[in-house]
Amino acid sequence: MEETLNGTIDPACLQEPPLAIDVIKQMDVFDFCLYSMLTLMSCISLLLYLEQCVFIYKKLPTPKKTTIIWTSGAAPVIATMSCFGMWIPRAVMITDMTSNCYFAVVVYKILVLMIEELGGSNGFLKRFSGKNFSISTGPCCCCCRCLPQVPMSRRMLFWLKVGALQYAILKTVLSIVSVILWTNGNFDLSDLEITGTAIWINPFIGVLTIISLWPVAIIFINTNRFLRSLNMIPKYAMYQLVLVLSQLQTSIINILALDGTIACSPPFSSQARGSMLSQRMMIMEMFIICLVNRFLYRRTYEALSSEEQDNDQNAKVDMQKVLEEHDV
Repeated sequence: MEETLNGTIDPACLQEPPLAIDVIKQMDVFDFCLYSMLTLMSCISLLLYLEQCVFIYKKLPTPKKTTIIWTSGAAPVIATMSCFGMWIPRAVMITDMTSNCYFAVVVYKILVLMIEELGGSNGFLKRFSGKNFSISTGPCCCCCRCLPQVPMSRRMLFWLKVGALQYAILKTVLSIVSVILWTNGNFDLSDLEITGTAIWINPFIGVLTIISLWPVAIIFINTNRFLRSLNMIPKYAMYQLVLVLSQLQTSIINILALDGTIACSPPFSSQARGSMLSQRMMIMEMFIICLVNRFLYRRTYEALSSEEQDNDQNAKVDMQKVLEEHDV
């Protein structure tokens, strides 16, 4: 019985992902065209991003241009790493972790971008110091409407920055540790035993991710009305979309591959085929996001007016209305 069962399983379904040369040798015309098109997409994404970096470097001031270069680079970096992972299946572990580490920095940079657009830390505190900020936002406390509002202060702003920065640091450290353990055969995503390292590292990274997203959401929810002229809402939406596609979508595909829902297709095992499908989808999705980000980021903006200027402008408008009513 066991011999019959073992005979129905292709040995390739139990092996490691194939080498790049083996993938190329087994390509047919359709596969070659598909791989060529996806590679072209990732190259175009990277070239558009590099051209955008040159434009931003020349047109924007120093504190802001570095932040924008980081935040707008998530899509092309993920597309490029996915292209490498598509052609070299055995490098998926490294390419995925490189993309995730870059995006961990982007989470912090999005928070910094919103603060920079509002005048930097000093300008932000000058505008919002003492004002109540709602902390009932996702992903931690979106359902906790009973939480009190917290007044903004220099200390609170510091802890919000720390909450986002810890993910960028710890995610990078844990990724390096995971790669080291993986090369030694101690880190395996399919190993769900309590003694496995993946079952401990991945949930911890998930907790760090949730903690880091919370301060970014707090800043956005309470300040987005001041940033509408800078297209911050669609920028934040693109950042959230990259988050969902690179983290949640990839996790779902990996779970389906581990469960056997994604069938083995020699020379790819179920897990390797799931990773391959994820890389292909990611390249197409990041290419579209890169085009949208180019429209959002490749432009210059006038600096936002200070709170005193806003008040003066509102006072002038009110005075003009009073004079018009008096004339009537």
